[in-house]
This record gives sequence, C-alpha cells and structure tokens, in this order.
Amino acid sequence: MPKELFGREYEFMPREQLLTFEEIARIAEAAAELGVNKIRITGGEPLMRAGLADLVSMLAAIEGVDDLTMTTNGSILARKAGELADAGLNRVSVSLDSIDDATFRAMNDVDFGVAGVLEGIEAAATAGLGPVKINAVIKRGVNDHDIVALASHFRGSGHILRFIEYMDVGTSNGWRLEDVVPAKRILETVAAEFPLETVERSYRGEVARRYRYCDGSGEVGVIASVTAPFCGDCTRLRLTAEGTAYTCLFASAGADLRSLVRSGATDSAITEAIIGIWDQRSDRYSEVRSEGTDGWERIEMSYVGG
Repeated sequence: MPKELFGREYEFMPREQLLTFEEIARIAEAAAELGVNKIRITGGEPLMRAGLADLVSMLAAIEGVDDLTMTTNGSILARKAGELADAGLNRVSVSLDSIDDATFRAMNDVDFGVAGVLEGIEAAATAGLGPVKINAVIKRGVNDHDIVALASHFRGSGHILRFIEYMDVGTSNGWRLEDVVPAKRILETVAAEFPLETVERSYRGEVARRYRYCDGSGEVGVIASVTAPFCGDCTRLRLTAEGTAYTCLFASAGADLRSLVRSGATDSAITEAIIGIWDQRSDRYSEVRSEGTDGWERIEMSYVGG
C-alpha cells in the first residue's frame, strides 16, 4: 500500500462492505463443491485482518480443501505463526525481494527490515508451516545483483526460493519491459554458482518452473509470467475482501458475489454463479501483453493479491 496513495487521510472501505468470515467461507464451500482443493489467503497483507485465525479455522474445516496456504510479507509472522498453524493453516509463502536490508526497504517502502522477515520464516517452519516458500520479485538495476545472495542464503535451509519476473500488475508501479530480468537469465545466474537440474511440475497449472540443486541442497523456482506466459493452464479464481471475483491477476473487471450472497441466494445458486464466472473467462493478458496492452486499466496487487 504505497504511502503516496494511502496516506493518513485515506478513507478506507467501511467494514460493512467487507465480506464477513462466514461469507468468505460460504463462497469457499461453493468452490470446493466444484472441485477446488487449494485455498490461498493473500492481500494486501492478510495478517492485518483482525481475528484471521478464525477464518483459517473455518476454511480448514471445509470438506475437500486439503491445502490451505497464506502469502504474507512476514512483518508480524513471528507473532502469528503458532496460532495460524493451530487453526489449520498448512503452509506459508513469504515475500522477500532482497537479503540486503537497504535494498529490501527501498523496494518495499516498509518500516521493518530483513531480520524480522527471516525471524517470521523460521517461526513458521518451527510451527509446522513449511516448507516455507520465499518469493523474490527481481527488478533490473534494483535487486538483480542479489540473486546469488538470495540463493546462497536459502540453499540447504529446507525452504524453497522462487524468483518472480517483475510484472505490470496494476498501473501504479511504473512498470517497463526493460526492467524485467527474464527467468532464463535468473536461472543462468544461479546455475553459474550452483548447478541446477529440472524438476517435473507437480500438477497442471503450477505456475513455478522448478529446479533442484545438483548437490541435493534443495530446490529453487522461477515464475515467468512475462517471458513464458501460462494463461492456458491457469486454474486460479481470486475473491477480494469485498466480494468481487476475478479470473486474472491482470483483470480490469470482476463479478460481484457479495450481492448474491447477501440476497438470500441458495448454496446451489452461488455454485452456479461460480460456474458461470469460470466458464465465461477469456483472460490471457500475459499472452497478449506485447500486442498493444498499454493503457489497459488493471487491478492493483495490493487489492487482489498474488
């Protein structure tokens, strides 16, 4: 939530416009009826939501959901990891773009440092929320010099480092194609220090290309949404805090599920609505990015999550 956009006087959404935990769980149950077995809680920063462990408990109790995960910036994870694990969370992913404190703070515009994030990662692992996945967005001229340092730090740790190409999510991050460090270049940089071999993907729709260190000290991944789009295999539906469903991280419009849920709709009606949203999707922004997408309005990452 950049300071220039969300200052002290920013008027946030009224609480009554947000989905309650019960409403979120009801929509999740409808999705599970259709075969969804993985749910990720993201943000913004999800740990800022009061009572989040209660939502985790509700989602963990849904029949068919066997993988309940969370993506966090790690700022207060050390304090929350135990209660989240007790509530039924399975795993966490933590955003950490640099192991260098000054670079990390400059990239993320936050008032906490790398040490606190690393403490959160270890607390999560201790609580049983591992292996922890560490997500590092690489931007040319900003943190690309830290690629090897990141790989070196997490090799042999039991955690999984994933490098992510810098993406044009939303319209406020000043994205330029020349700022993207291609996944191929990232892998070459890592492999020059620590030889790698390919790991087969675990399931269709897995967004990360996986590699293991040849010496057996763990694995690393890359997410190449810019240079190697995977729109055709996308299996993700995103639900925002106020009940809008999006079928693409780069979408400009979504479908209102809050009004349906609050209208007294039956469970089957909610399920049918989700079917309709999914069947009508045609998003493939990453595949057509080079065909003149300048000027497209897109939701911000802080609004819809990863």
